[in-house]
Amino acid sequence: MPPARKRSSNDRIGVVDIGSNSIRLVVFDGQTRAAQVVFNEKVLCGLGRGLDEGGRLHEEGVEQALANLNRFVRLARAMAVGELHLLATAAVRDASNGPEFCRQVEMQCGAPVRVLSGEEEAKFSASGVVAGTSEADGMMGDLGGGSLELVRLTGGKIGTYGTLPLGPVRLIGSALGDREGARKIIDQHLASLPWLNEIAGKRFYAVGGAWRNLARIHMEQTHYPLHIIHQYRLSRSEGENLARVVGRLGRRSLATIRGVSRKRVETLPFAALLLERLLRHATPSEVVFSAYGLREGFLFNRLTRTEQRKDPLIAYARELGARESRFGDPGNLAEWIDPILPPADLLSERLVRAICHMSDIGWREHPDYRAEHSFYRILHLPAVGWNHRDRIFAATAIANRYGGEMAENSAVDRLLDGDGRRQAIALGLALRLAFSISGGGATGLLKNAALRLEPERLALVLPAGEVTLYGEAVKRRLEALGRALDRPVTFVATDGARSGGR
Repeated sequence: MPPARKRSSNDRIGVVDIGSNSIRLVVFDGQTRAAQVVFNEKVLCGLGRGLDEGGRLHEEGVEQALANLNRFVRLARAMAVGELHLLATAAVRDASNGPEFCRQVEMQCGAPVRVLSGEEEAKFSASGVVAGTSEADGMMGDLGGGSLELVRLTGGKIGTYGTLPLGPVRLIGSALGDREGARKIIDQHLASLPWLNEIAGKRFYAVGGAWRNLARIHMEQTHYPLHIIHQYRLSRSEGENLARVVGRLGRRSLATIRGVSRKRVETLPFAALLLERLLRHATPSEVVFSAYGLREGFLFNRLTRTEQRKDPLIAYARELGARESRFGDPGNLAEWIDPILPPADLLSERLVRAICHMSDIGWREHPDYRAEHSFYRILHLPAVGWNHRDRIFAATAIANRYGGEMAENSAVDRLLDGDGRRQAIALGLALRLAFSISGGGATGLLKNAALRLEPERLALVLPAGEVTLYGEAVKRRLEALGRALDRPVTFVATDGARSGGR
């Protein structure tokens, strides 16, 4: 593959999501499968407050939105963003003064507003989930302030959709703040979607700021050691219990909970009620929270088919490796260490390849801190396409590649079992050996070396003319790998000479 091209500011794409409750500017560094966020800011304006009673956007919300949209556009221009897209959703779409609001925005900001249809909103949100979880199977639900988009997903393919006027801001108005009345409205709308029973036993992918707040509450209450929303998972019963508890809390109680935005105190119980009723109707196996939604889906839909088909984790890891490794992307180390790895059904080949791509990211750090810094960096990368267990596995492997185990970390202890930890350690030590043989990743030297895992021993094989590569550091690291694999080690020269072992 050709090396990743360095991106310029003109590659940047800005997306402003003008929602019923919030407006948000996200600037991406380019239009690729591994696009990264350069800037991300949200303001809660409440444009859709009172929409069902009066049919118009909230006056104070309009004033606040116009001021912040003007700021967002100025920021994007200061960043030299090549393209800026202003996308308006349910509130602007349904309000009688929506067109007037769009004209005001365009006049003040000098940028056109695209008002999405319900179908477009659902498609982009579902595409965002697929962009972050290629194999998504079940149903996506994107909860905005003014609407709920539900989309059937089958193996990453977008299917039947429905858009319902059930955003919490809107629901508060239509139910006059009464939760029992809101429950009846929710049940009535959900009953209009007969295909909901198709996701029974499958996954529900939750998108939207209010539902992300519910995930944060659960993390806090359970002392979850990894505060990353994307791919955070709850069983259906856990999701129902959480939603039931939060749905019954008052403002004062919610305001005391760590992780709850003050501006969501009023709407969060209704968002929780929506989740509880949806789980009751659809009976999925679990709830998977997605940090990717409409904005990422909009970007994903602009990619070529070739780019869309790329694995998001591999695309990210390859670009990171090419940018930060000493001798170019070390992804081909995966072939070299393959002989010591367990079968693919026990250890994902794509995860191994991603780890190899990222295996030299810590070389600039002080030697005494490379393991620790690399562990936490891998753990917290803004990459998608992997779950929390995979993050822990990768971070543990890279820590061992730099000679540290991170044995006392709570995330490792809670999310990685004994077999997983042993596999991660062995993988990391194999990479450490590879970097030692190759002089820090000059992988041409590895073409003349091979690992051989035999029932009784672990062998490092070198041609007779390359025995000088078997230095003291290589010997130590081969022995460390042998201990991790519970094998004595042997050095084999291909002319038949054999030495080493323990």
